[in-house]
Amino acid sequence: MKSGFSKLSKRKKLRWVAENFFKKPEEVVSELMSFWHEEDKTQKVFDDFSENTLSNYYMPFGVAPNFVINGQSYCVPMVIEESSVVAAASSGAKFWMKRGGFKAEIIGTKKVGQVHFTWRGDGNKLQAFFSEIEAALIEGTKDLTHNMERRGGGILSISLIDMTHLEADYFQLKVDFETCDSMGANFINSVLEAFAKILQQFVQTHPEFSGSERELTIIMAILSNYTPECLVRAEVSCPVEDLGEFGEISSEDFAYKFEKAIRIAQLDVHRATTHNKGILNGIDAVAIATGNDFRAIESCGHTYAARDGQYRSLSNVSTENGIFRFWMDFPIAVGTVGGLTTLHPLAKRSLEMLGNPGARELMQIIVVVGLAQNFAAVRSLVTTGIQQGHMKMHLTNILNHMQATEKEAKHALVYFKDKVVSFTSVREFLDTMRSKSGTVALEKGE
Repeated sequence: MKSGFSKLSKRKKLRWVAENFFKKPEEVVSELMSFWHEEDKTQKVFDDFSENTLSNYYMPFGVAPNFVINGQSYCVPMVIEESSVVAAASSGAKFWMKRGGFKAEIIGTKKVGQVHFTWRGDGNKLQAFFSEIEAALIEGTKDLTHNMERRGGGILSISLIDMTHLEADYFQLKVDFETCDSMGANFINSVLEAFAKILQQFVQTHPEFSGSERELTIIMAILSNYTPECLVRAEVSCPVEDLGEFGEISSEDFAYKFEKAIRIAQLDVHRATTHNKGILNGIDAVAIATGNDFRAIESCGHTYAARDGQYRSLSNVSTENGIFRFWMDFPIAVGTVGGLTTLHPLAKRSLEMLGNPGARELMQIIVVVGLAQNFAAVRSLVTTGIQQGHMKMHLTNILNHMQATEKEAKHALVYFKDKVVSFTSVREFLDTMRSKSGTVALEKGE
């Protein structure tokens, strides 16, 4: 055990970790320090994002062009390490750009917080005094809500929920919020913690409560990342014949297979999980690029997918009266002010690339990218198969892993164009090419 580790300087932390957990500590120290940004103040900003930081972990920062959303063009920043995700999003965007683009709308922006508490009194009595409690809660948090209210947000509603039918003595305050262009987590949690103290004080001092009724125990006060009323709808549509042909697959057959694929993801939890993971490949990548909490977005999306008791596809499709329509409702809470969005230099550039959108516009952009990603993935699955595009990137990763030269990589990309890619097959190819006879034969095209 290392006492006082958090109080060590960054260099001493790195040195201690390297000396105690690596065989070549000097090499590790040098490598991790090579990712520092000591030439400016950026590193201090990065270090303050988290605790016990040793270095920076780089991720690819790419873009998906050709997105047309509600008639406006976007080049969307994406941060992700998985092969083919950015390519798929770009392909989906280009496909629908020629067919009218994406449409998106905000269905709601309501966020939720809860104060969980236990109370041994009569729930009806607590409800009878709830109008007084609500007034005390609102009055007691004016200092916290003032600025948010000036921006058009604040507390929307407060409800008392009796949960004693599920757990003895358990109640909660459910609070709905509007947080405008901020994700609002700190604002919501600050208000909720203040609510908890005000509620406890109310029952302890109100003359109509006595004895055990004054014993109200706060369990916790915290926002919920499940925001089913903070919702975006994104969709695309076109006549079936305008979908075009996919090799030997006609537009009608494509629409049929596509609709069946979505239906399978609605019915089968194994398929639904992978299906929705693909959607979140796109959503997460834009969330990370813009400095938003992709983990909160993921948890909310998965919960929403199981809202009727079975985990299902987040996307939907229909073919009616000759019109192919593909859409998705997705609950998402993001911010464009505060947090990493204004501190991380690339997050700021990402938002600038998108035209410095407000939270509502960013919500729509992110959900559209998820839908584009899903369309591209399902299109591949029901036509060429998912591996055709994916394996090209996978081959590049394997070649980098095996330290292939530029010349070797060029030959490999040609050789594996119509062959199965695996570590073994690539290793055998490189071994052959690296032998003198193999190199000569390859250069002659044999």
